[in-house]
Amino acid sequence: MIFKNITQVLLAIKAVFSLIMFTAFTAEAQEKITLEQAVAITLQNNLQIKQSQLGEALSQEDLKQSKLYFYPTLNASSNLDFSFGRNPDPQTYQFVNQRITTANGNASTSLPLFQGFRLWHQVSQFKYQLEADKSATRKIENDLSLTVVTTYLQILSNQDLLTAAQQQLELARLQLDRAQKQFDVGNNTVADLSQAKAQVATAELNVTTARNQVDISYLNLAQLMERDPASHFEVVKPVINQLGDINTTPAAEIYSQAADNYPDITLAHYRTLTSLKAVDVAKAGLFPRLTFQANLGSGYSSSVYHSTGSTATGEMIQIGHVRGTGEIVETPEYLTFSERTRFGDQLSDNFSQSLGFTLSIPIFNNYSSRINVRKAKITYQNAQVSEQLARNNFNKIIYQAVTDLRAAESSYKSASSAFESSKDAFNAIQQRYNVGLVNSLDFNQAQTDLNQKEFDLIQNRYNLIFRNKIIDFYLGKPLTF
Repeated sequence: MIFKNITQVLLAIKAVFSLIMFTAFTAEAQEKITLEQAVAITLQNNLQIKQSQLGEALSQEDLKQSKLYFYPTLNASSNLDFSFGRNPDPQTYQFVNQRITTANGNASTSLPLFQGFRLWHQVSQFKYQLEADKSATRKIENDLSLTVVTTYLQILSNQDLLTAAQQQLELARLQLDRAQKQFDVGNNTVADLSQAKAQVATAELNVTTARNQVDISYLNLAQLMERDPASHFEVVKPVINQLGDINTTPAAEIYSQAADNYPDITLAHYRTLTSLKAVDVAKAGLFPRLTFQANLGSGYSSSVYHSTGSTATGEMIQIGHVRGTGEIVETPEYLTFSERTRFGDQLSDNFSQSLGFTLSIPIFNNYSSRINVRKAKITYQNAQVSEQLARNNFNKIIYQAVTDLRAAESSYKSASSAFESSKDAFNAIQQRYNVGLVNSLDFNQAQTDLNQKEFDLIQNRYNLIFRNKIIDFYLGKPLTF
């Protein structure tokens, strides 16, 4: 009885555990990702895009700072000193032998009035730099989007190849079963049975290879999305049995429509404009500079005293003699009273103001300014060459993409025709093989040819879809099926 109860408990625990595992597996397997979601997740999580966006933020701050250079600067400073022994008083400039505490404070402002239009050119330069950084981010996003589409279609292609390989494996196993039965009744030889077994082994190898390719393509997509490879997901397979309209736009027209918005070209263009403004900034170093300054200041010293009054002591003090008579000259003696001048009074008494202009005229600075101008011009010329190179490369990309599309379309038609012919041939050979008119070697060769033609058709179909999407992408159309 106890044994029966324990068995029931174990069965119950096993059932609950199986239910939990099934629920978890089902929940995990339910996560499906479309092509649009894969692209969005990749763009959201990619670290290169985040780095590029941080570069944009830095350029934005540089632009803000360049605009603030038109405003005056305002700075304040103060100091507190303690002096011992014989030292000059900073306020009275007299040497005194005592402990002195001094404090000073000042405020200054400066405003550039003319710098050869340097500030204006710097603002324009940082504007173009910001646009260049935005184009750099778009370039990364475009490159990643194309990579995601390629990987996504590779998954779909590998899945179809896996399905085809599994179907061929089932067919090979059926043929092996038939060959075994024919061998058992003496209608087939050992060679015929061996051929059927070899066909099954080949089909199993194809299934294993196709499954591995599916896993690898899934891993590639997970890495692109910065996703944990251990977190399983499935891609949504769109309905692509119908290829739809194949783009027939001429390459020259595609280039003219897409060139101005292609990130590589806009990036190179804004870098050219940035370099052009850098030439103007360098030329500003050849002009005089005029700057306005203003200063306010005051100070305090503990050694400054002022008289508060005096009183006669009743005594007379000798101060000299009368010339000729020698008579003594005396004056009453007074006792003088004083106190330390207050901090606020000293600040008021010592308050100073100044206004001024500074004109700096470059005369000879080891030709550094002129060399900077020449270097900036060379950089600008290099940027122009880079921009033209980007345009030429994009023109080549467009013509190559159109050529690849036309070739993919032709290859797909050929693969489709070859598959249909191979399928008809296989069906005919299979019927003859079933009645013993064809040997197993010819039958297996026909089946291998059919498998290869089907694999070629699948690959060519996805290649045509991808090439067509590339053209749509360059024309600014969304990457959707």
